[in-house]
Amino acid sequence: MPYRTTVVSCVIAGFLLTACDEAPEAAAPPGSTAAPSSSAAAASSSAAAAAPSTVEVDGQSVAVSCSGEPVDGRPVVLLLSGLGDDLTMLADLQGTLGESGRACSYDRLGQGASDQPSDKQTMEDAGTVLTSVIDEVAGDGPVVLAGHSLGGLIAARYAPDHQDRVAGLVLLDATTPTTVADATSTIPESATGVGAQIRAETIGVYGGENPERLVIADGPVRPAGDIPVEVIQHGQQYLAEVPEYGPELERAWAAGQRAWVAVSTRGNLSIATDSAHHIYKDQPELVVRAVQRVVTEAVD
Repeated sequence: MPYRTTVVSCVIAGFLLTACDEAPEAAAPPGSTAAPSSSAAAASSSAAAAAPSTVEVDGQSVAVSCSGEPVDGRPVVLLLSGLGDDLTMLADLQGTLGESGRACSYDRLGQGASDQPSDKQTMEDAGTVLTSVIDEVAGDGPVVLAGHSLGGLIAARYAPDHQDRVAGLVLLDATTPTTVADATSTIPESATGVGAQIRAETIGVYGGENPERLVIADGPVRPAGDIPVEVIQHGQQYLAEVPEYGPELERAWAAGQRAWVAVSTRGNLSIATDSAHHIYKDQPELVVRAVQRVVTEAVD
C-alpha cells in the first residue's frame, strides 16, 4: 500500500477510534494504534506480570488485570482503553502506576479476552459492566477513572451518576460528546472520497457497527460535582490530514475536549504537544503525572 494511502487510512482509523495496523513502523502516522516492536514486547511482558482474572457480569466473563497493592485512603486507578484496543495496550501504564498503589484495567465486552456481547449494547450496559469491575477491584472504596478515547467518554458519562464511587477523572483525548454531529455537520452527505468514507463509517461505527456492538450516542456533558478532572488533548493534528475537511474536524475535536472540562468545577485542559491520539504511548510520563495529580487531589 502506498505510504500516502496508508496515512489517510490511519487518519480515518484515528477519527473513528479504531485500530490501524497498516502504518510503517518507522513513520506511523498520528492516530495509529501501531507501536514499535520493542513497545509491544514491553507491553506483553507487563501483561504477563499482571495476568488477567475474570469477573462475571450477568453471566458473561469480563477480563480484569491489576498491578500494585491497595493503599489506605488512596483511590484505586482504573484504566479504560479505546475502541479497538484492549487492556494489554495499557499494561506499561498500569505497571508504572502500580508502583505507588493499586492500578487496574479491564476489557469491555467485545474487547480482548472478555466475552462477546450477545446483542447491541447501550452506555447503560457499559456502565453495568464498569460498576461490577469497580466492585471487584476497589470493594466499596473510591476509584479514579483514566480513560483513553472511547474509554474516556464512558468514564465521563459514568461519573455523574456515580459520584459516590468516582473520585476523579483523567480523560485522554476522549471521544467528544458530539462526534456524530461533528462529522455529519462538517462533511456533507454529498461528499465523495475520504470525506464520504469518514462520514459513512462514523455513522456506522457509532451506531453499533463495532467489535463491542456499542451504540455511542451524542449527548450533553453532565456535571459530576467538584471532583478533580484532567482533560488531555492530542497536540499533533492528525485529523488535518483529511482532505478538505481536516482542519474543521480538528477544530471540532478541540471543542469537544474543552467541553469535557465542564464535567467538573475542577476541570483542567492541557495539550500533549508531542502526541497523536494514543497519548499514553507517545508521552507516558505526562499521563502518569496527570493520574498521580488527580489521585492526590482526590485524597486532599
